[in-house]
Amino acid sequence: MKQTIEPKLDVTIASDLTLKNPVMTASGTFGYGQEFAPFVDLNQLGAIVVKGLSLEPNPGNPPPRIVETPCGMLNAIGLENIGLNAFVEKKLPFLSQFDTPVIANIYGKTFDEYALLAERMTHLDNVAALEVNISCPNVKAGGVAFGTDPDLAYSVIHTIRKNTIKPLIVKLSPNVTDIVHIARTVTDAGADAISLINTLTGMAIDIKTRKPVLANTIGGLSGPAIKPVALRMVYQVAQSVSIPVIGIGGIMTTSDALEFLIAGACAIQVGTANFIDTRVTMDIVEGIRNYLIENNINDISQLIGSIND
Repeated sequence: MKQTIEPKLDVTIASDLTLKNPVMTASGTFGYGQEFAPFVDLNQLGAIVVKGLSLEPNPGNPPPRIVETPCGMLNAIGLENIGLNAFVEKKLPFLSQFDTPVIANIYGKTFDEYALLAERMTHLDNVAALEVNISCPNVKAGGVAFGTDPDLAYSVIHTIRKNTIKPLIVKLSPNVTDIVHIARTVTDAGADAISLINTLTGMAIDIKTRKPVLANTIGGLSGPAIKPVALRMVYQVAQSVSIPVIGIGGIMTTSDALEFLIAGACAIQVGTANFIDTRVTMDIVEGIRNYLIENNINDISQLIGSIND
């Protein structure tokens, strides 16, 4: 009788951060973890990336702020969150009981906000790494998003790097002309890993009222519609930087996740799919495991970046 060899699923995101498998949750789509605990065995995930955090609570944008689109979803939540202090007091204790790394997604509107967040996060033993959202507007630079300007991107990551010893994952915006240039810039600034992509900007119009559907007019497009763009960007960046790349964008199934791994991502994040199927992350973990067994692959590292091009 043929004996099945259990494949190795662990992946390394930074020098001191190894995940038991490559399946992570995408920030903003999994709450603070506790919301999904009745449906998902959180111990089975590679990592939990929590809802984006700011120094102070943020009520977000007024409704309506979500609209379904063909093959996707537009959101203009506006980074609503409970703020750092409430997260530490009310959410982190629950997450700390699981054998799964917690990654805090952070954002600010100024260099000082990013620096202070990073400094305070450094002292939280139960936070394994920081994922830095640089798609936010710099209020002191006329609203230019940190992640769309190479100089701003370098400066903010360099600032954060000086204020924390935790692994830094930089989440890149796809709304740029040259994603590779931005990726190399944040790598030079001290990033330990890169996650991409964040949402694409888009909008929807109600033809009866002739008004934008979203109160904010413009929102972020996610879901299957953006997968080809995300996959292309992950492939290009993985070929161009020496640090790990985490793939995000339209991952709904095991096959989607496998495409990103083959393209060069060492891990993936599942986002919009969580709204459709609360157990999708666990299904993808099992699906990757089964794929490796079926294809006689003993270590997931043999699959990562194995594209034949």
